[in-house]
Amino acid sequence: MKAYSEYKAMNLPWLKAIPAHWEIRRNKNVFTEMKEEVGEHSSEYTLLSLTLNGIIPRDMDAGGKFPSDFGKYKVVKKGYMAFCLFDVDETPRTVGLSNFDGMLTGAYTIMNVSNINPRYILYYYLALDNGKLLKPLYTGLRKTINVNTFQSTKIPVPPRTEQDQIVRFLDWKISMVNRLINTKRREIKAVDAMKRSMVSSAVTRGIEPNAPMKFSGTKLLGDIPEHWETAPLVSMAKEKSICDCTELQLLSVYLDEGVIPFAQKDEKRTNTTSKDLSKYQRVDPGDFVLNNQQAWRGSVGVSFDTGIVSPAYIVLQMDDTLNREYANYLLRSRGMVDQYLVISRGVGSIQRNIYWSSLKRVIVPIPPKEEQERIVAYLKETVIKMQNAILYLTKEVETLEEYKTKLIADVVTGKIDVRDVEIPEYEFVDEDADADSDSDDDSDDTEEQEG
Repeated sequence: MKAYSEYKAMNLPWLKAIPAHWEIRRNKNVFTEMKEEVGEHSSEYTLLSLTLNGIIPRDMDAGGKFPSDFGKYKVVKKGYMAFCLFDVDETPRTVGLSNFDGMLTGAYTIMNVSNINPRYILYYYLALDNGKLLKPLYTGLRKTINVNTFQSTKIPVPPRTEQDQIVRFLDWKISMVNRLINTKRREIKAVDAMKRSMVSSAVTRGIEPNAPMKFSGTKLLGDIPEHWETAPLVSMAKEKSICDCTELQLLSVYLDEGVIPFAQKDEKRTNTTSKDLSKYQRVDPGDFVLNNQQAWRGSVGVSFDTGIVSPAYIVLQMDDTLNREYANYLLRSRGMVDQYLVISRGVGSIQRNIYWSSLKRVIVPIPPKEEQERIVAYLKETVIKMQNAILYLTKEVETLEEYKTKLIADVVTGKIDVRDVEIPEYEFVDEDADADSDSDDDSDDTEEQEG
């Protein structure tokens, strides 16, 4: 693809030049702020949410935190745009175009678009959002963009026919990339599911295919090798609560990584830590740590580090009945997590509390020590192959996402000319949220509440 033949100065911090025939307008000539609140009629509106996948209806029956009164929520109509103009750097997505009628939190700025293709504007602000390029407009600790400042900001505007062609081109190209991304994410989920199944089978049924089996005593574990023993967790673990260790590193529990240093996670972290660490609990290598509210999802693990964790967690000191590495595999396996679920208390799918009084009775399968070591060696060899496959696919997804981000930015800022590109017939494909790691259900990278 080629560049335009002639450019003119734009003189924005994030955009220095645009095609010579494009207009320069201010946002106030494109956007009209919509301030209507739902008031006492909130029950008549669909609750919407601004996400990485756009503005989507939110299922209130799925659980989560909601205000006692939705009266201050703003009316959103199909074709309106929503902007999050605060905490801009920390917010995963700050712009969306609604395909639904409904309501959004009053903290968002709602805009009606006129005299321009709204999807062109969406793509333009997605490009700015992807690079967090509006930093020169931020003010204050919360990195807020004043609405008047936003409305005074200049934007590039191609002729309407060119806007439409840009949208057609990007919709087509993005659809092609999304199809590839969705395929690779489904492959990641398939490999991950295979890995989880293999681990669960190895730690609860062993790795000898012809070993005689017996009933474990609970349907949640099923059959185990005949020569294995079983015992309640309390026989090999005791509660631990040691405080006043604020100088130690902070640890946290993650759904697919177990207990790791909190600082090891990147900028995608969604939770913050408490400023007061005086009541945080000490964790030593070999301790079993459970997120009290998320254990039923698998937010548990055996620590290999010394540190402190939230006082909301359960910390158990384990004896030497189980090999430390075997215990980490076992206590995170499906049969064990299912037991945590059964004894968890709560309503909905967000938080279900678990307590030591019930936890101590869960049944733990115990192979002979030497067999535990063989299982660990087997899992280390096979799991790493699957993890490498997942890593390779993940990097491919990242490359595709980077390509998509650059393509959007290059087209909407006029770096490449798509006016003469013929767009074939195609079926538009969105990124499939279900094919990605599921942040509300079993995300590999979802960080659990630090308290």
